[in-house]
Amino acid sequence: GAETISDLAVLRDQPDLFGPVASHPTAWRALEAVDDAALGRIKTARAQARAAAWAAGADPGFYVIDIDATLINAHSDKEQASPTYKRGFGFHPLMAYLDATGEALAGLLRPGNAGSGTADDHLTVLDDALAQLPIDPADDGIEVIARADSAGWSHGFVDHCRARGVNFVIGHRLSAEIAQILVEVPNQHWRPAISADGSELRETGEVTEITHLVTDIFDTDRPWPDELRMIARREHPHPGAQLTFTDLDGHRYQVFVTDLADPDIAYLEALYRGRGRAELQIADTKATGLTNLPSHSFAINAAWVQLCLIAHDLLAWTRHHTLTGDLATAEPTRLRYCL
Repeated sequence: GAETISDLAVLRDQPDLFGPVASHPTAWRALEAVDDAALGRIKTARAQARAAAWAAGADPGFYVIDIDATLINAHSDKEQASPTYKRGFGFHPLMAYLDATGEALAGLLRPGNAGSGTADDHLTVLDDALAQLPIDPADDGIEVIARADSAGWSHGFVDHCRARGVNFVIGHRLSAEIAQILVEVPNQHWRPAISADGSELRETGEVTEITHLVTDIFDTDRPWPDELRMIARREHPHPGAQLTFTDLDGHRYQVFVTDLADPDIAYLEALYRGRGRAELQIADTKATGLTNLPSHSFAINAAWVQLCLIAHDLLAWTRHHTLTGDLATAEPTRLRYCL
């Protein structure tokens, strides 16, 4: 749960439990030594450790990679810290997690003003995430799905997913044009949504496919893949919710695009909705060190992000291999107290 290098003192003061712990100067020198070449070696070592963990039983057999960004506040003028879209000041890293296991596959540190929908950053994070997996979707014929919100919707990211043999489920901006189409869809074309685990129908949500109604959106100078499908969800806003101009006809709408061919659109919508779990993973990474970046140096902070990814993976593997019951899903803070 460290937020600064000096927090190592917490471990150093308990030698019977933690053994020898690096001094502050040693920790700083180690972080300063992590250049691009060292980062590459660290990523290779992480992939090797992951292969060992999976060989011991952590392979989930179902591979959905969540890509999402988060904000890290900076309380001083750190290198490349800048204003964020939420009117804060700091950094805007892009993260990737494996949904089934909660493993932290990749993280790209970026300035606070980095664009949410920067395609090149999404490509970098996806490649780093795929390099962490002991499988190759292109060579092994195994289905791997990239999941992102509307920030991931771009020609560059979609084309790269196709080139890497990865399917995708990506949010799409709800424009006034699409909202008007959804309002005009007959009620009989909507079907009940299902819960995130697929075990029951949801009374508050309905889904429909509108691919045939939005062909103009996919018909651009730069063609999209033929297999694209657009699926929508509607639900009544919860009491007290603030409505927007797209909340027409008493409903709130969401749409996403996928190249998956599964005919069960309720399943596909539940699959897309599952991306909300990425926010829980980001919270765990922040609880294992990502809440604060400790240095003025951008390079040292980038190395710190990699340490946070390692800590997150160790947490995920500890939960899978050694814990049962409530502790197998406990948050990091609770584990520190209970263990």
